[in-house]
Parts: sequence; C-alpha cells; structure tokens
Amino acid sequence: MQKSKKPIVEHIKDFLDYCEVERGLSSRTQENYSHYLKKFTTWLSSSNHSTILPHELSSQYIWDYRLYLSRHQDKGKTLAKLTQNYYLIALRALLSYFLVKDVTSLPPDKIALPKDAGKEKSIKFLNLDQIKKLLDAPDITNPTGLRDKAIIEALFSTGLRVAELVALNKEQFDSIWDKQDFELGIIGKGSRPRTVYFSERALEWLKKYLKTRGDKQSALFLNYRGRTKEENRLTPRSIERMIKKYSIKAGIPLFTTPHTLRHSYATDLLEKGVDLRAIQEFLGHKNIVTTQIYTHVTNKRLRDIHRQFHSGKDLK
Repeated sequence: MQKSKKPIVEHIKDFLDYCEVERGLSSRTQENYSHYLKKFTTWLSSSNHSTILPHELSSQYIWDYRLYLSRHQDKGKTLAKLTQNYYLIALRALLSYFLVKDVTSLPPDKIALPKDAGKEKSIKFLNLDQIKKLLDAPDITNPTGLRDKAIIEALFSTGLRVAELVALNKEQFDSIWDKQDFELGIIGKGSRPRTVYFSERALEWLKKYLKTRGDKQSALFLNYRGRTKEENRLTPRSIERMIKKYSIKAGIPLFTTPHTLRHSYATDLLEKGVDLRAIQEFLGHKNIVTTQIYTHVTNKRLRDIHRQFHSGKDLK
C-alpha cells in the first residue's frame, strides 16, 4: 500500500474510468456514482477539506459527513435514510477502488449502512385494473400516442428496465411481422445477457407503431420533439415523464414510474404461481435474494387465502 499525494477529489475521475474499463459498469451506474460523490466533494469544500489525501480520511470525517447527510435539506425536506445510503454506497465504492489500487485509505467496511434503512424500501405496484387504465390512457389516433401505447405495453409484457427499453433498436424487430409473439435476446444490467418475451398483445401494438415509421433512424422509440436530423432516441427521463403524465390522466397512484410497471409485471407473475427462479430469469436479477423482495408483496394475499381456506374451522 502506498500513500497518494493527490487529494481525494482528484481521484474521482480515475475511479469513474476504473468503473467503466475494469469493472464494466453501465454508463447509468457511472453517472449515479458521479452524482452521489459530488455531494461528498461539496461537503469537503464547504468544510475546508478539499485538499484531504486518501490516507488522511478518518472515521471522524465519515461521521461528520453522515451528520451532514442526515441534517441536509433539499427543498425543505431532509434526505430519506435510503437516499443517504446511496451517497454512502458511492463513497464506499471509492474506498474499495483505493483498496484495489493499493492506495492507503480508510477500509470500505468502516462505512456501515444504517440497519433500518432497508425498511423504507417497499415495492409499489399496480393491480390489473390500474394497469388497464394506464394502457388505455394514450390517444392512439396520433403517432405520439401510438408510440406511447406501444411503450407501456412493452414494459408490462417484458419487465424491461427503462434503460434497456430505450436501448432497443428498430432492426431487432425486423422479423416480427409474421409472428404472434416474440422473444428477444438483450444485454441487461451488469452486461448480463437474458431473453425477454413480448406477448401477442404487446407485439400487435409494436407492429402498429412501426407501421408509422418512415424514417431511417435506428432507435426503436423516437422522441418526436427532437429538433435535429440526428438520432432522436427517447431517454429514460422522457419515458418517466410520459408515464407520470398518463398516470395522472388515468387517475392512478402518482408513484407510478416505468419501474413500477416492472414491479407490477413481477408481482403479477408471482401471484399467478410462477416459480421465483423463473421470475429471477425474467427480470435478469443476478441474485435471487433481489427477487425475493416480491414475496413480501404477496404474503398478505397468501395469508388471506390461508385464513379463508385453511383456518381450521372445519375441525370443530
């Protein structure tokens, strides 16, 4: 191990390059690390610690930073414990990088996450009636509405992450025209390959949307508001805004996001009796522990079924 002469803030760019080249992390993950570490550098600057070196970072600095996160207010609100965790996870990843590069610094395990932070995380999903209202919200008499309808259908049919959806290209669907349903190989989060499945219904709306496309752009879903002649691929943020707009129009909960549809997809499969391992494959989860969060969603329903059909009343 060696002591670096560069301040911590000057190591962050090297860390992000390491995430891209050596760890092969997605651009979205790199952007998240950059965003969350910016808060740390802002705190260092405001505390007159901008020149602190990696080996000078102590547990006291970490404690002071945690107090800062806990008391920090954004638009009059303090940061949720789960959000504070994201900032700490990014900092811990930076310390892990120092460890890999033999740079003397505080061990990453010195940053412990709050034990109850995970309790704030709950799975929000829509029931089938709410899904139907959302699917019926776009005005399919115009190209934009038809595109939006195809997007919502695709999200619920496949369980795709929004970043995976916007990465799709039109040429990947060249062979759909004589098919009733469709399976597609993609490279998902963490560069892991998996197969996603488009239902007959979702594929039918994709076909209707693609028939309106007379352009030569490669993206499957285009931003029609683009002002340039270059590729106007929809961004994840654009789809998030679109889903929110239709949620309001449909009168369903305002928490609805593209990821809510992914949660709804998984919950619907689980409630219909699909094996958890199969759902793990459908979602592209590396670890089944991640998939098991959906079992908590269905536990209440199963409990109600048990009370109704196996309460022991017949033994009286």
